[in-house]
Amino acid sequence: MTLLPMFPLGSAMLPGQPLPLHVFEPRYRKLVRDCLDAPGDPQFGVVLIARGTEVGGGDVRHDVGTMARIESHVAIGDGRYELFCRTHERIKVSKWLPDNPYPIAEVCLWPDENTGTRDNDYEFHSLIERVGFLYDLLDRLAAETGNIPPDVPDITGFQGTLGTRLFEIAAYIPMGEADRLRVLAAAGAVERLREVSEATENAIEMVQFRLM
Repeated sequence: MTLLPMFPLGSAMLPGQPLPLHVFEPRYRKLVRDCLDAPGDPQFGVVLIARGTEVGGGDVRHDVGTMARIESHVAIGDGRYELFCRTHERIKVSKWLPDNPYPIAEVCLWPDENTGTRDNDYEFHSLIERVGFLYDLLDRLAAETGNIPPDVPDITGFQGTLGTRLFEIAAYIPMGEADRLRVLAAAGAVERLREVSEATENAIEMVQFRLM
């Protein structure tokens, strides 16, 4: 177990995502200073808030999240910071400690519990086709509404394990925070493939409804 400073957020973050933060609340300004002063890479944990808000404390937090590494920072006066962070390994919280002054938790890294099966290879290729279909629909919707179409992700260029690629794909699928949390909390690649596929189908239905 590792004691880790924690930054609860109103968004569920997946591994590999950029995370810009404007830090103004005193307790989180202290968190940033402590992270920057600590030896090694400055990092903290992020989790989704279950109830409450990011500001003021008293929130209830989920127990699955990610590590976030501070890649650059700018002090902008009055102790405030502009941070550019990036998430990486998934973590599971085993115990929340009292805020002092910011949240702290005992955490452990949570690697995927499985890497998928041969059947998942076929299902993954089917998912790629469905994501392509989703982006065709999004392109049509943008044309009808006079908006700029979204950039199509080059999924075939994604590298790494099946579980890692599924995290990357999920970042391009329109979904709510509860769905994103389910993707994050899927035990391994087998379960994550099911969650990402379901989120993709839900997104397709949503866009098709708007095109009617």
